[in-house]
Amino acid sequence: MPELPEVETTRRGLLPLVKGHRIQTVMAHETRMRWPFEPRWIPSLQGQTILDIRRRAKYLLMPLTQGELLIHLGMSGSLRCVQPDSPRRKHDHLEFRLDNGLVMRFHDPRRFGCVLWQAPGEDPPALLDRLGPEPLSEAFCGQHLFQLSRGRKQAVKAFIMDQTTVVGVGNIYASESLFLAGIHPARAAGRISRKRYDLLAEHIRQTLRRAIESGGSTLRDFLGGNGEPGYFQQTLLVYGREGQTCTRCGNTLVSRTIGQRASVYCAACQH
Repeated sequence: MPELPEVETTRRGLLPLVKGHRIQTVMAHETRMRWPFEPRWIPSLQGQTILDIRRRAKYLLMPLTQGELLIHLGMSGSLRCVQPDSPRRKHDHLEFRLDNGLVMRFHDPRRFGCVLWQAPGEDPPALLDRLGPEPLSEAFCGQHLFQLSRGRKQAVKAFIMDQTTVVGVGNIYASESLFLAGIHPARAAGRISRKRYDLLAEHIRQTLRRAIESGGSTLRDFLGGNGEPGYFQQTLLVYGREGQTCTRCGNTLVSRTIGQRASVYCAACQH
């Protein structure tokens, strides 16, 4: 699944290509997604100018001259700009032709993503309710994690992957951050000290920043907004490395299911 660095990479790749440009035509080849794209929106979208692209958690927010598009890439989707003569792929569901000649295509093989339009005057989508702080913002820190975790028996990995705790920390980056902080992923969230949460929060920030700088992780068919893959996966320390050697102590990395997700860790280094 595209996680926060992949979504941020998409935002940064698209922004200089689409900002300030007008949507000339919209073509919907498939509207059945997690939340359907409504063909009745097309006349309202055509002729509008894309003013900016922002990110909230794993959502892309694209304000237009009137209203705003809300986009989620789902499990394996992508949003990228291509030349108009570029062949349309099987799962390219939506196309936005711009006045600079480029075509912005929404690709979603599993159709778990969405492209929604918020018309002027409408309330913000409920999808953005109850989201936790951005991990790269000043609102996110060890104290936030410590206070929220008191009395929680939930595994710390599941705790930091909960979008109400902090947004955008998916399986890859939770695994990597917990390894760097030396915290066992199954340890109860309420049994971790403030000092260790300070360390974990810092490693979450550092891990996400490194991933963004590397263009995200190349998983399944993820591509950034400019069509380029990410390279952070080449530097992963534990994720996807079950049975391989720990880079710190030399022991064999093990895996177990935590919160219905595979979790690879070092039993010697993480406690």
